[in-house]
Amino acid sequence: MSDERQRRWRLLLGGAAGEMGGLGEDDQRRDGALTALYGGGGEGQDGKRSAGLGNSSPVLHRWLGDVRSYFPTSVVQVMQRDAVERLGLNKLLLEPELLATVDPDVRLVGTLVSLSKAIPARTRETARAVVRKVVEDVERKLADRLLAAVHGAIDRSRRTHRPRLSDVDWATTIRANLKNYQPAQKTVVVGDLIGRQRRSRTASLRDVVLLVDQSGSMAESVVYSAVFGAVLASIRSVDTRLVVFDTEVVDLTETLDDPVDVLFSTQLGGGTDINRAVAYGQSLIKRPADSVMVLISDLFEGGVAGELLRRVRELVASGVTVVVLLALSDSGAPAYDHELAARLSELGAPAFACTPDRFPDLLAAALRRDDVAAWAEEAGMAVGR
Repeated sequence: MSDERQRRWRLLLGGAAGEMGGLGEDDQRRDGALTALYGGGGEGQDGKRSAGLGNSSPVLHRWLGDVRSYFPTSVVQVMQRDAVERLGLNKLLLEPELLATVDPDVRLVGTLVSLSKAIPARTRETARAVVRKVVEDVERKLADRLLAAVHGAIDRSRRTHRPRLSDVDWATTIRANLKNYQPAQKTVVVGDLIGRQRRSRTASLRDVVLLVDQSGSMAESVVYSAVFGAVLASIRSVDTRLVVFDTEVVDLTETLDDPVDVLFSTQLGGGTDINRAVAYGQSLIKRPADSVMVLISDLFEGGVAGELLRRVRELVASGVTVVVLLALSDSGAPAYDHELAARLSELGAPAFACTPDRFPDLLAAALRRDDVAAWAEEAGMAVGR
């Protein structure tokens, strides 16, 4: 066995490696961080691996520092998440000294939001700072793409071939008529004027309603929905409503100017009444043909499924574009109700999981009134299965 191969096996096996070989100073720190969280490879008397972070904040603080020093960011985030889940360290993560040392990611934000009601006063600002850092990172990566996709979809849908003279898009018109160029006269004969319809001053051009399930399994989806909702709210030609629900329905549209406020207004966990949420969303629809409703839920309905199906059928029949996202996250689709997903898809409300980087294109397709189910299939997303 090569030295590098032996080293990797030694780190993997931990205390169970026996006489396999020693480790250098850095690898000893790596081994210590892994052993503290996952145990030494052996089992205790109860048949479970033992772990050694204990309940001491200084010990955890040193452990977090070692993890950040000796592992790449992607591994750090996994180990932090495992520490919270395996060792019950939620209370310790609510201490400002510890929060300042963690490597923030979307899942950590979900944890903090779910614990928001229990965060002590002295830690609240630190918790908000951690959440804001992640939110700003997501905005930096995805906001421009969403803005471009939505503007492009709306501009395309507003284009007309019978514009008023003052509304003609001359650059597009000339490009479209270059085939009619007359060399002798050095003139383009315009056979087709292209322009844009005038926007009504009394109504938004498109309405988007985001209905977001805030049950515990949807934490990542809630984070991304808050960011996307805030970005959409900045577009004048789109009237955006953000509604979160469990067994109650809460309209958070008024807080969309700050997605961090949106997140700390949610209450992750609890039951689910999707029918009640869709009923509220239905009450917001004023112009069905110009409306998109995005339901983000794993579809484990605690309400009346029959009523839910009836409402979705009515919405689709009225002209509303309804899309069901089983998840809006990088983790893929969670466990979800396959039967309800299939029945919604059959009604014309395609149900599938979507990653955040694909959401701008998805929303653009919905705003253009494209076949969203076909778009999802082409993108490799299983619809209604």
